[in-house]
Amino acid sequence: MQYLRSQRVQSLVQEELGKLLLREVEVANALLTITSVEVSKKLDRALVRVSVLPSEKADEALALLEKKAGYLQHLLLKTINIKPMPYLIFSLDHGPERAANIEKILLDEDNEEVPAN
Repeated sequence: MQYLRSQRVQSLVQEELGKLLLREVEVANALLTITSVEVSKKLDRALVRVSVLPSEKADEALALLEKKAGYLQHLLLKTINIKPMPYLIFSLDHGPERAANIEKILLDEDNEEVPAN
């Protein structure tokens, strides 16, 4: 039963935190996306993986998220009202960035193979 609760908490945190990021966190010319949330077994910590595009803004975005973590946790507690509210830990997810780079390489290779008329 504990496993099901942690899954529900993960889902709720990801959904509601995503809404809060849209309203409360602004990084100029960057797109922040929550890619996953992993809640510990005791439900006391939540590792929030965030993708930032363009990647040049990633360090700035992560610093801002870490600075606002307590405030976001407070707003999250008011929204979903679970006890204990997991402590938010933010981490960068480079997966989408790597996927975009691989796709770009593959597209470049396809363009090179097309004979010129």
